Formats: sequence, C-alpha cells, structure tokens
Amino acid sequence: MAIGNKAGAGVRKPFLERAGKFLREARAELRKVHWPNRKELVAYTVVVLGISVIVALFVFAGDVIFFRLLDLVGAI
Repeated sequence: MAIGNKAGAGVRKPFLERAGKFLREARAELRKVHWPNRKELVAYTVVVLGISVIVALFVFAGDVIFFRLLDLVGAI
C-alpha cells in the first residue's frame, strides 16, 4: 500500500513553463493592489517616520537608564 502517492507525482513541468505561469500570476496579483496616491503616500511616510523617531527615543532612554544602573552597580 503506497502512502501519499498521487497520479503524476514526481512529474515536473519545464522550468520556462513554470516561470511563465509565475510571472502571469504575479502580474495579475499586482493589478489587484491598491496603489496609494501622492497624498496617501506622504501621510503614510510621515506616520512611519514619526513612529520610528518615537521608538528610537524609547530605545535611547532605555539604553541611558540601563547604562546609569550599571554605572551605579559598578561604583559599589
């Protein structure tokens, strides 16, 4: 009794045929994408940069606090 064997298993289509199918499907998917207009793009960019600055400030503050704590422990 064969387990997991299907008819035609192990038979692969030629590379160029598979590549062509992939490119056609990728093109079809890209047509479905909602591409942002300039106003949306600027708004999204400002949000990403703002959040990046906030996260950087939190990491910086944590680093400074951790460094000061290690300084205090080392001074004892």
